[in-house]
Parts: sequence; C-alpha cells; structure tokens
Amino acid sequence: MTTEPTSLSQSDDAHWMALALAEARVAAEAGEVPVGAVLVKDGQLIATGRNTPVAQHDPSAHAEINALRAGAAALGNYRLDGCELFVTLEPCAMCAGAMLHSRLARVVFGAADPKTGAASSVLDLFAEPRLNHRTQVQGGVLAEDCSAVLQAFFQQRRSVAREQAEPLRDDALRTPVERFAALSDYAFAPHYVQDLPSLQGWRLHYVDEQRGEDGKVACCLCLHGLGEWGYFFRHLIGSPGLRTLVPDLIGFGKSDKPKRETAHRLEWHRDVLVEWLDRVQPGRPLVLVHSAAAAGLASLLLAAAADRFVAVLVAPDGRERIKDAWRAPYPDRGYEAALRALGPIASSSGPTAAQALTLARLARDAMGYSTS
Repeated sequence: MTTEPTSLSQSDDAHWMALALAEARVAAEAGEVPVGAVLVKDGQLIATGRNTPVAQHDPSAHAEINALRAGAAALGNYRLDGCELFVTLEPCAMCAGAMLHSRLARVVFGAADPKTGAASSVLDLFAEPRLNHRTQVQGGVLAEDCSAVLQAFFQQRRSVAREQAEPLRDDALRTPVERFAALSDYAFAPHYVQDLPSLQGWRLHYVDEQRGEDGKVACCLCLHGLGEWGYFFRHLIGSPGLRTLVPDLIGFGKSDKPKRETAHRLEWHRDVLVEWLDRVQPGRPLVLVHSAAAAGLASLLLAAAADRFVAVLVAPDGRERIKDAWRAPYPDRGYEAALRALGPIASSSGPTAAQALTLARLARDAMGYSTS
C-alpha cells in the first residue's frame, strides 16, 4: 500500500532517508548488509538503527528492528504512536509485522526488495484489511542511492568470492585490497578477467561504469600510462552520458603483478587490451582517452585496432598532489617489476573534475551525442 506523504514534505523525506543511508554505509563497513533506518516523531530524530545480524548473532537484528527497539526505549513506550520510520530497503515480513505492532503512523522506504519485500513487492502486510492497525507507506525515496549502496556491497562480496576462486600464479603478486581503502574518489565496483589467452593466467582489473541509457552514451576506453593506473581517470569515471572502461595494465594498479621484468613489453600489453576489448565491448565504436604517458601504448593499440576508435583524446594533467595513490599498488619492491621494466612512478595526477567534464563533453561530441 503506497500513499502520498502527509506529515512530512518530500524534501524532509529525502533528508531523513539520507540519514538512514549514512547508517547503511556504516553497516557495510562492518560487513553487514547495508540497510539503515531512522525513527522520527514531530520532525525530531528519535532513534537510528542499522543491520547487525552478523555482529550480534541475531537473525532479528534488522535495521528497522534495531531502530524500533531504540525508539521504544527512548520514548519509554512500546507503542510508537505518531512516529515515522525511514528505512533504505523495503521491509521484510518480520519488520513489517513489528512496525504494525508498534503502531507507527508512517513507513518510508527507499529501494524495493523483489525477493522479500512485504510492502508490495512480494506481499503487502500493510494493506491486509484483517489487521487492526493502518500504517501509511511511501516507497521510492532516494531509491537509486539506496540501491547503489546495496549493489556495491554485493558486487564487492562477489569480487572477494571470485578472488578466492581465481588462483594467483606462483610468479606473480596481488596487491592487498587494504592498500587502496583510503583513496578518495575511487569507490567504483571492481571487475576482473583472467581467462583471456594473452593473460596467461594473470588477472586484470578494470572499472566499467555507465551513467546514461544504453544507446545514448559515448563509450570511452581510458588508458593510463606507464607508472600510472586507473586512478588517473577517477574524475572522468561516472560522468554523465559516458560509459567508461578503465583497465589497469598487468603490473599496475589492482591487476596482478608479475615478479619478472621480462613479462612487460608494450606489444604484449596491447595484445591483452585487444582481447579484453573483444570481451567487454564487442563491435561498438569507442573514444580512446589516454594520458600523455600512455602515448606509446596508445599508438600501438591504434595501429592494431584503428577501426574500433572514432576519436582520440589526450587527458590533461591537473597537477594534484597524489603521490600516495601512485604508491598504493606497491607494498614493496617485489611488486615493482613493471616499473623497473617500463618506467618509474608517474608524477602526473590526471584531469581535475572540471577538466574531466570537458573530456566527457568532447567524447560525447565525437560520438555525435548532444551535450546539452
């Protein structure tokens, strides 16, 4: 059952849902499924809650239940008359029942849950006429943001499971994910490929982010240079109207690090890129965006696959100070074979946010899409 909001404006709904999202992100950092909730009465925050079933060894410790318990304790009453609960995910049957028992006036949720949602997706307890309490329900508030937090969490889980299932060659190293945890502006879902013939069992990491509808976005291959990695394009990734494909060359960034310098030849990196493009972007035109340090590799790639690219753009250097980001992939010298073979850590920083917007516009222009 969904009704129009009554006691709070839509802007107020977004405000409270943003607080619930903050709780969800804390849950994610603790390894819990990222769901958060806040309890509000008369425009005042009464209590917050987030998922804690894992930490508490309690299957009932959903965000909503935790918020209801904290709110009842704060108000000194198990009846929560006049209260409104904001939760990032559609409540399950257990939580919906608890909400009805607590006599909430209103429930607002973000993302729908097609598997267990009990506010219309699987069933609608709030619309059950035989129950003796009516609670208003409003869904879809900040739904995209709420869904994105959940999707990123489960994508990371799948990536960890995949990493455990993807063996590391004896002659390679894999940078611990903790080395990248503190980097700002790079919270993108990781993708990996290991079964391409040219990879020979080494695992390549890449980012694949799209903002816009299929068929209406320009697709960019973003190629970092020697001594750099995909972080160079952090401000371009996620630009409106773009699909950004950002691989980390083997030996760099989050990709595997061969221990021997002999593995690193520009021609081999080119061959890997051509096979990888066949996998992730078959038969579609691309805009090649590369750093100045990637000019040599870009030339080899264009010579081998010129028909793939409709335009080539060189990304400017915004001259930000990000030395820590360039050092992150290399815990010690054992990881640095690519640097020794092809060149030292770069001093460039990648385009600024403003420069990235210009690049995005140029890429869309090259593909014939409107930039308005």
